Amino acid sequence: MLFADDILLVDKTREGVEGKLELWRSTLESKGFRLSRSKTEYMECKFSSNRPSEGIVTLDDQVINKSTRFRYLGSIVQSDGEIDGDIINRIQVGWLKWRNASGLLCDRNVPLKLKGKFYKMVVRPAMLYGAECWPLKEKHNTKLSVTEMRMLRWMSGFTLRDKIRNEHIREKVGVAPIEDKIRESRLRWFGHIKRRPSDDPVKRVEVLDLTYIKKGRGRPKKTWLENIRNDLSLLDLNENLTFNRTQWRKRIHIADPT
Repeated sequence: MLFADDILLVDKTREGVEGKLELWRSTLESKGFRLSRSKTEYMECKFSSNRPSEGIVTLDDQVINKSTRFRYLGSIVQSDGEIDGDIINRIQVGWLKWRNASGLLCDRNVPLKLKGKFYKMVVRPAMLYGAECWPLKEKHNTKLSVTEMRMLRWMSGFTLRDKIRNEHIREKVGVAPIEDKIRESRLRWFGHIKRRPSDDPVKRVEVLDLTYIKKGRGRPKKTWLENIRNDLSLLDLNENLTFNRTQWRKRIHIADPT
């Protein structure tokens, strides 16, 4: 192995990051590897505008480039905690998959139901990668829904001038609203987290101490748990049902299968 990419080091302070970075550098070089100074970047997550900056990060007295966003395992992470960049990126990936399969999806000789099945297996999963962890706002749901309806109308051979309702097109193609699929994925992931042991890393997120973060003026940021509470209320579900995996999946699986 000559190259190793997508290595992530996380700490609460600048000193902690520099210590881990130096340990990683010395470990790699002792094994004959080399840590690229020019490609290494750091990002400071400021979830509150009142929190002062931690300053620059250095490695061997060399200043490391600072970034406001980076791609990690297919997702876009932003320093301000927002997901707008990730949403746009996933939509672009969805359109890329769509264009690659346009020969089939735009063929008038292919039945609409078959097009719908292909769309649900190829295009939509690419567009919703990581959606179970998104703290979605209404503007994000709207952007994703508009994108999907453009694809479905194109598949069906209809335009807005035909004045055919979205529900009618979805019924013809056999595709449920993308918002319902996101809710299903989100609740499935929530059930997975609730069933994990209390010392599991993914479980620790629920008990993170955020008291040190000073909130600024205005409405608090939309959180993932706020989405979950809305989903539970909408489907009339109880958190305790998550421990019954069969019943939980049956109750949340209300949209079309992927």
